[in-house]
Amino acid sequence: MWFTKSIDETLNQLNVDPQTGLTDAEAKIRRKSSGPNRLESKKRKSVFQIFISQLNDWLIYVLFAAVIITIIMAEYIDSVIILLVILINAAIGVFQEVKAGKAIDALKQLSVPKALIKRNSHVSEISSEELVPGDIVILEAGRVVPADLRLIEAVTLQTEESALTGESLPVTKDAGAVHTDPATPLGDRNNQAFMSSTVTYGRGIGIAVATAMDTEVGKIAHLIGNEDYSKTPLEKRLNELGKMLGKIAVAVCVFIFALSWLQGRDLGEMFLTAVSLAVASIPEGLAAIVAVVLSIGVTAMSRKNAIIRKLPAVETLGSVNIICSDKTGTLTQNKMTVTQVYTSDGLYDLEKDGTVAATDTVKFAATAMILCSDATLQDEDATGDPTEVALLALGDSLGIDRVHLAKKTSRKDEKSFDSDRKMMSVLVHTEDDDYKVFSKGALGSLKKKITHVYANVNRREITDNDLQNFSEAARQMSDLALRTLAVAYKPADSDTGREDMENNLVLLGLVGMMDPARDEVKPSIKMAKEAGIKTVMITGDHRNTALAIAKDLDIATESGQVITGPELENITAEELNNRVEHYSVFARVSPEHKVRIVHALKAKGNTVSMTGDGVNDAPSLQAADIGVAMGITGTDVAKGAADMILTDDNFSTIVKAIEQGRNIYSNIRKSVIFLLTCNLGEVVLMVVALLAGWPSPLIATQLLWINLLTDTLPAIALGMDKGDPEVMKEKPRPVDENFFSDGAGRSAITGGIFIGLITTFGYWYGYHELGYMPWDDQIPEEVVKNARTLAFMVLVCSQLFYSLGLRNRKKPLYKTAIFGNKYLIGAILMGLLLQVMVMFIPVLRDAFKLHMLDARGWIMAAALGLLPLIALEIIKILRLLRK
Repeated sequence: MWFTKSIDETLNQLNVDPQTGLTDAEAKIRRKSSGPNRLESKKRKSVFQIFISQLNDWLIYVLFAAVIITIIMAEYIDSVIILLVILINAAIGVFQEVKAGKAIDALKQLSVPKALIKRNSHVSEISSEELVPGDIVILEAGRVVPADLRLIEAVTLQTEESALTGESLPVTKDAGAVHTDPATPLGDRNNQAFMSSTVTYGRGIGIAVATAMDTEVGKIAHLIGNEDYSKTPLEKRLNELGKMLGKIAVAVCVFIFALSWLQGRDLGEMFLTAVSLAVASIPEGLAAIVAVVLSIGVTAMSRKNAIIRKLPAVETLGSVNIICSDKTGTLTQNKMTVTQVYTSDGLYDLEKDGTVAATDTVKFAATAMILCSDATLQDEDATGDPTEVALLALGDSLGIDRVHLAKKTSRKDEKSFDSDRKMMSVLVHTEDDDYKVFSKGALGSLKKKITHVYANVNRREITDNDLQNFSEAARQMSDLALRTLAVAYKPADSDTGREDMENNLVLLGLVGMMDPARDEVKPSIKMAKEAGIKTVMITGDHRNTALAIAKDLDIATESGQVITGPELENITAEELNNRVEHYSVFARVSPEHKVRIVHALKAKGNTVSMTGDGVNDAPSLQAADIGVAMGITGTDVAKGAADMILTDDNFSTIVKAIEQGRNIYSNIRKSVIFLLTCNLGEVVLMVVALLAGWPSPLIATQLLWINLLTDTLPAIALGMDKGDPEVMKEKPRPVDENFFSDGAGRSAITGGIFIGLITTFGYWYGYHELGYMPWDDQIPEEVVKNARTLAFMVLVCSQLFYSLGLRNRKKPLYKTAIFGNKYLIGAILMGLLLQVMVMFIPVLRDAFKLHMLDARGWIMAAALGLLPLIALEIIKILRLLRK
């Protein structure tokens, strides 16, 4: 019961020094005994269980009934073939489900929270799964607590523990508290922080006392991040489509069986044929194919620094027409460098004057900023806010010994930064046994608290002229696209309270820092513009700074396209809705403003992507159609609220993700259209032939074989296409667009009818070349076999070849890389090879009741098989010529 122990007792029992943390060697030893810091997930279904679930379908039951019937009818070869088709289909289904499951697991692994720890006297960030008991963990606002901790330091620290305690309000922590009662309720243990809770305010340091299933959340088996895979809206719609098509197919098959009965055909044979046609015409693999394509696609996106947390986001990405992006770190490099310092001594330019010209006032201002910072910087390895890291680097460049400073001073209290005050203050015990308050923040916020200015190594009352000079310096820095930050101090006492820390401050100085735009951002913004996507910049910087960077990146051209947070507060929601699309830059905004911006943009019918990294960004990320969290600077709260996480915090990655999302959706659409076209072709062939009173053009085993060849590998291969490199020259897809819009439905119907009719012609030709007609009486069995064989070959060849033309519905083959999709080429070749094997291996040929084609038959099968592809290509060329 760690909450009953003091800090010293806890440290002694776990044998760790809070100043150095564990060594890597000790952590390795402890990990062997404690195991990974990961909650146990639900046990996955075994491959056998997945296999059995693939057979749990009413159509499969009907096929099993067909196996029994064929055995009764002594058609043993047919029963074996049907059984093999069932088992192979189930095996393919198992492969698809396992593949999708592994990809989804990989995505979950990528989004495991990070933990900030101290090991080997060095602060670093590691995966929370690598945490061991005894690790010194650093907490800050926005982070998820990675294990159960006994706090050893808490500064205005608050955590949200509603998942554990049901308490809706954040709990304030007190590291010094010791609870002597072993029955102290979980919610009252304020000297502990618990795994899965979220830091909402302040900062703290704790020692890991329990990990994985030994934590409080582990004890109640609250399995975080291991929820069952749920279908996306896209998969659900396709499931419904499959059910609808299934009903239609069953109706057609009932009609065929009834027609066969009226025509006096062999009912046993026609029952098998009707059932097989139902199986062949229903795209039962549609949902599985979509799951595989989605999971493989988002895994590929993760390799390009975009982790999709919620699969529906892939569908939505193709509709995004506005990207609202933070400036710092996303549009810029997030490598802040201080270039100018302004004090009462005047402007000090590091690039021009060098470090020699730094005055005592400049060094005092830099020291103040170092002491009022939570960042760390050691040998280019930094943690914390990039702005604070830049201030540490400024101190180093001025020759300030930060190690000595840390040893001779200690922080006694602090008032953490928040977006409302826009400032942070600390109470520091200095080396001369004195106390001082240091505050840093926006000049506009500090000006309200300042009564004096530091000049000539003394403080004096501030004048209007002083304030004007500092404001003018800030304006000039902003015009140069520099981010400004002011710093102040005041003498204090050991008992100075937080409520009095930020009153009567002495202004020390103002720094301007540069965060240059990323080289790849400007081309990405141009690409997004060509794709019909508007880029909107959102920043906390001043109007002038924001406009300067926006102009450089071609986001805005004039000041009228900029609006500030205070201006937003002075207009109504209706006014904002009417004017929001005129703005390209939102400056000096708070996280609360972001939500208003998102709602206003969505009210105008836009599909909005919004970036964020802070705790307070979570509402805007949830409000946006696509919430994008920063993977490097983002808090765990922001990541938890987001649909997508950028592992490189780069705007260009958003544009690449949209491109990938468009291509994934396009690939799924290709697979759907291909399956529906092929299945319709089979139905058309059977219905036309039977209505004409001809013998059945295909028997049950042949239908099932065709379904096996064309409904699996080619469809999956189409879904794995590299995509169209020109997809970003198209406009965003409307949110309510379905798979059959833009002529896709018409294409599937006409393609299916055409394939059905040319196969019917091939079937007729099979009779004709041997001197018979399908309506003749007493046709020899070998003639019927020859006709069926020709229909069999034409149908397979036409479907396989047709898949090539569906790689791009607008571009003819000669304008695409014909062999660009190696999976599809492989699927076509494998399908043709298997088809030829069935023809040339006598045992298989007899099993499928086929007849060896003569030279004319092979030529006719190849020629008719190519016709649908040729027709599709001619249509594309004519469309291209019309344009």
